[in-house]
Amino acid sequence: MERIGNRLPNPFWLFVILALAVIASSWAGATAGMSATDPASGEEIRVESLLTAEYASRMITDAVENFTSFAPLGLILVCMLGVAVAEYSGFIGAAIRAAVGRIHGGWQLTFAIALAGVTGSVASDAVYVILIPLGAAAFRSVGRNPVVGAMVAFAASSAGFNSSLVLNITDVLLAGISTSAAGFVDPDYVVSPLSNYFFSMASAIVLSIIITVVTELFVTAHAARTMHDDEINYEAAAFTKPGNGEDAAAGGGGAPEAPRAGGDSASAEELAEELALDPVERRGLVAGALAGAAVLAAWSAALFIPGSPLRGAGDGILNSPLLTDIVVPIAILFAAVGIAYGMRVGSIRGSADVPAFMERGMGTLTTMLVLFFAVAQFTAYFDWSNLGRWTAIRGAELLTRADLPPLVLFAALVLMVAALNLFITSGSAQWALMAPVVVPMLMYVGIAPEVTQMLFRIGDSPTNIITPMSPYFALALTFLQKYRPASGVGTLMSLTIPYSLAMLIGWFAFFVCWYLLGIDLGPGVAVR
Repeated sequence: MERIGNRLPNPFWLFVILALAVIASSWAGATAGMSATDPASGEEIRVESLLTAEYASRMITDAVENFTSFAPLGLILVCMLGVAVAEYSGFIGAAIRAAVGRIHGGWQLTFAIALAGVTGSVASDAVYVILIPLGAAAFRSVGRNPVVGAMVAFAASSAGFNSSLVLNITDVLLAGISTSAAGFVDPDYVVSPLSNYFFSMASAIVLSIIITVVTELFVTAHAARTMHDDEINYEAAAFTKPGNGEDAAAGGGGAPEAPRAGGDSASAEELAEELALDPVERRGLVAGALAGAAVLAAWSAALFIPGSPLRGAGDGILNSPLLTDIVVPIAILFAAVGIAYGMRVGSIRGSADVPAFMERGMGTLTTMLVLFFAVAQFTAYFDWSNLGRWTAIRGAELLTRADLPPLVLFAALVLMVAALNLFITSGSAQWALMAPVVVPMLMYVGIAPEVTQMLFRIGDSPTNIITPMSPYFALALTFLQKYRPASGVGTLMSLTIPYSLAMLIGWFAFFVCWYLLGIDLGPGVAVR
């Protein structure tokens, strides 16, 4: 897989080729009269040819808008403004060293990063840009391959996106779609955002264990066999440890000397010394923690006090912009702790240092920005052609016509969702198209909408990390090449496929056990 995949062109050109393939496919589909009926609206969805004067003009006039309105672009840029301050002030490095200094680099570190990733969906898509570099830095700090740490974080954040220890916006979004779909059978049926919470919370632990097992038993050994020590850029994953004088004002005095893969170049004592915090750093962490607590207190007050202007419509909490657009609060939180830490340790000596750190953070995203231009055009063409909607509707109809025993039907649904997710990476869009068909169909055979929704979540997440259609696949590749410049698409695929398969099979097996035991999916929601 790695050898073949690395023969693929640069991701920028790969998406250019895919965009051209969409144009050709749209012409073939339109010529063949391909169409499907949207079960939600009754609208007939026809595949439209992009080989027309109208769409040729749109490819020119909408190119800039396609790029600037590409959702992950603004999200990552805004998030990085805050993360960069926390990173280059030295706060993130010190905080990780404080955390991993108590963990001796074994499976406990892997599990901790995995659990943080699967729960990180509370931060929405911002979890990718936060956790992937943190995972690499944590592994590097204990003498392990930073590429493996980055892959643990990516697998947990992306393939485990639909599980979490805490309630998040995904629960609210999917529940709303499921309620509308259930209305075709029972107009009074309501799917609660808490309907999958018990299983989702337990799944976070199970998926973290699966990620840990795959990492320790396969991925670590695979990386050791295929990656030579001199190919790894340990400095790229090093902690930013502030020094004194000019070094501190510049945001860090340089990283410690990098250990070799597996920690051969550093004894346990040397690694402990590298991770040790000096008194100034400890005081800086306290200052950062206090600033973070103040931001969280203000956030909680704005969210939970009745009548707050930042509550949602109808004075709601779950529809508050503080939750639906949580990337801005996250950026503010990281900036606040970074500023407090930097002022305390001396890495921030004036107001000009803060935007300087932000500029440095933006500089790390230039490769991704170039790639996202091609991705945005491809995504727009796929939407204009209706190929994605046609595929989802026809796939759902095939499942509707099947007459299978419950567990076989469950497996078929999960596999279909996983396959469609390779092409339609937006979980909410895919569920909005599928739910009006599969939810009523399964209700007629005695399967609750909450169960169908959970099966969708199981199929939707694990294949996120193996589809180049996902913009975060490209983001992960950018980070991978930062730590190992020789890496390509094949390298990333060879590292992520084991996680994807293990999580898909393991998560579904866990659901089967849960189903056979008859444990409630959520408060008052029976699984059978």
